[in-house]
Amino acid sequence: MIRKTTLAVGAAALATLVTVSACSNTSNTQPAQSTGATTTSTSASASANNEPHNQADAMFAQHMIPHHQQAIEMSDMLLGKQGIDPRVMDLAKQIKAAQSPEIEKMQTWLTQWGMPTMPMMPGMDMPGQSGMPTASATPGETGAPTESSMPGMPGMSGMPGMPGMNGMVSKEDMVALQNAQGVAAAKLYLTQMITHHEGAISMAQNEISSGQYPAAIALAQSIVTSQQQEIDTMNTILGSL
Repeated sequence: MIRKTTLAVGAAALATLVTVSACSNTSNTQPAQSTGATTTSTSASASANNEPHNQADAMFAQHMIPHHQQAIEMSDMLLGKQGIDPRVMDLAKQIKAAQSPEIEKMQTWLTQWGMPTMPMMPGMDMPGQSGMPTASATPGETGAPTESSMPGMPGMSGMPGMPGMNGMVSKEDMVALQNAQGVAAAKLYLTQMITHHEGAISMAQNEISSGQYPAAIALAQSIVTSQQQEIDTMNTILGSL
């Protein structure tokens, strides 16, 4: 009788152990599945923000940003004048509307890549090294940002000698546009912008042939198409002024 009771107690204990073990395994499996899902989501996000890009992509963005900024500055000059042909005014507005968001897009790429959003001038140091303009310095002091040391900033006009930036309008020509009025201003704007657009197309074609980042190549293709159409429009308007 005692032997039968002992066997029964042992069987009950074994059943309890199996049940506890099964519950423990189920509990441990769920967090593992959740962790795996989180890891997969994080990896996908990281992949989306780190698509392959190369130096050509970075140079395209760094050079096209100030190039676009100058086109916007030229357009603002024209839009502030009186007696300008409505077709030219509409074109200036169109250029501003197209290029402003493109600037923001390229600035975002460069930030994601950890790259400066302006091209490096010959002799300039990389960020964090001596000679790099600092925001804390007072204008005119050593290391302070000056017009000549901050290419690509809004309001900057003409950057002669900047490699890879084709079609940029010189400071003298920008002054001429600023001072021109009426039909003369419209003609000067169109003439300068045609050359400016041709430079942008050349830069974009280089990105198409040498770049790697899909979005940058797509933007370059869009620039080639849209700015060639605008060149054709400007030549037509010039012939009728």
